[in-house]
Amino acid sequence: QVQLVESGGGLVQAGGSLRLSCAASGRTSSRNTIAWWRQAPAKAREFVTAISWAGGNKYYADSVKGRFNISRDNAKNTVYLQMDNLKAEDTAVYFCAATTVAYGSALQWSKSYADWGQGTQVTVSS
Repeated sequence: QVQLVESGGGLVQAGGSLRLSCAASGRTSSRNTIAWWRQAPAKAREFVTAISWAGGNKYYADSVKGRFNISRDNAKNTVYLQMDNLKAEDTAVYFCAATTVAYGSALQWSKSYADWGQGTQVTVSS
């Protein structure tokens, strides 16, 4: 099992930036990929981006391409989400999650993820 703790959420104006962190502990070597998901009020949980622990391959939802960047620090077992040019529609609770899936469309299925953090709120004011 892997424990995940998110931090860095907050309130920001449209056009601003935030950086989220996801600290992983436990059996991190048993997971291939860490992803960020988000859930806005009354909406389904949505895939945002993912990164592989080993090769650093990155995947992004179309809605965040060019604005969000995912990175990792393997020494710290931490994954970061740099969010720039934030929009009101980015408002959501952001979760990090871990999966054994290494690549492919399964990365965008929530059922692929065995471990989830508690989430951190991001609010973008327009």
